[in-house]
Amino acid sequence: MKQEQVTPHQPKQKFAVLALIFCSVVINYMDRTNISVAAQAISADLDISKLEMGMIFSAFAWTYSIMQIPGGMVVDAIKIRVLYPFILVAWSLATIVQGMVSSLAALIGCRMAIGFFEAPSYPANNKIVTQWFKEQERASAIAVYTSGQFIGLAFLMPVLAVIQEYFGWRGLFYVSGAIGIIWAGIWYWLYKEPAETEKTLSDKPLSKQSQKPVQQAVINWSNLKVAFTSRKLWGIYIGQFCLGGTLIFFLTWFPTYLAEYRGLSDINTGFLAAIPFLCAFAGVLVSGFVSDWLVRKGISNEVARKAPIIIGLLLSSCVIFANYVDSTAWMTFFLSVTFFGNGLASINWVFVSLLAPKHMVGLVGGCFNFIGGLSAVIVPIAIGYLAQDGDFKPALMLIAALGMCGLCSYLFLVGKVEQITVPSDMELDSAAELVEASIIEGKSK
Repeated sequence: MKQEQVTPHQPKQKFAVLALIFCSVVINYMDRTNISVAAQAISADLDISKLEMGMIFSAFAWTYSIMQIPGGMVVDAIKIRVLYPFILVAWSLATIVQGMVSSLAALIGCRMAIGFFEAPSYPANNKIVTQWFKEQERASAIAVYTSGQFIGLAFLMPVLAVIQEYFGWRGLFYVSGAIGIIWAGIWYWLYKEPAETEKTLSDKPLSKQSQKPVQQAVINWSNLKVAFTSRKLWGIYIGQFCLGGTLIFFLTWFPTYLAEYRGLSDINTGFLAAIPFLCAFAGVLVSGFVSDWLVRKGISNEVARKAPIIIGLLLSSCVIFANYVDSTAWMTFFLSVTFFGNGLASINWVFVSLLAPKHMVGLVGGCFNFIGGLSAVIVPIAIGYLAQDGDFKPALMLIAALGMCGLCSYLFLVGKVEQITVPSDMELDSAAELVEASIIEGKSK
């Protein structure tokens, strides 16, 4: 695998790359969540119960979670320019097929296919940011592309509701899938690997860091021992699971909660659902830019990186207060505070590049997203079970408890924020020093 490094890129190039990731994340989450917009119509058309719908919501995560670790390894081994368009086309085709089926089993199969092919996407996003951005820029970069899942859905929820109103739930899937296929072609045409862009910048020698030797990807299952025995890494894994539990509620059951439990119409549900997503968008941007600003001011990672996540997880527990209000305005307020907190904590991907051994960024990212993905397996079914009689109060209590559990994980397990070192990392550094010394010696002769 290539040792992760940042080479001198122009700001214009980095912003273009970030824009590509942002748009990809919007499409990624559109194809994850269009099922939540269509859920009521599908249930009525195909006579599907709440527990069965919980299984459909969960099915995406069955394969998404299982494929996170292999997906992270694939990200380390295959060029992003090739990998990303392939998975985009694959999950978009599965989305289109989803609009053609008429049985519970077929819907579950399509959701599993979408999860399978979306699995490498977030490890790939993290690797791109690690390659293109310096450490003190990464939280902002992660905040920008992560905000795509919130700002995109904030505007897409009403749009998807309108599409369904005119074309039905099947047409909703056809349109969503077609957009992904078109974007795959745009990605392949516009994205360049960092090594390719360096050649066009100048003929000046690269920095000493970029002269360090590069190690080709090796899928090494023994690295799993490191990934799953570190207390620090388990701290961020558990935190990601808890954060994902809140997110998955908003991505799956939230429109049903508004329509059935709160009695809102489909169109009103689409517009009202946009408000918490906008708050989450604000939260993730505030978190990312403030966190990087604190790092540039010399504030420790324990404060600059951890504080937004801890505060965000605390705020996400405010969802429980929605159980004790009747007005739509107060309900919207508490759910918006909850999702703002979720957005605030969503820069937790920065801990993958901060803590992971140098040669294991993709693998640790896969493990991180695997554990987080388990929340999308468990929580939708748990909510379907808890709310099968139409009462969502126990479900919101579950979401609040997850927020507090995640907070404790970052407080007591992560500890000091420092990169984990393993023997292969030290060997790489020694080899780099030897090469650098030989270059200097050669120049002096």
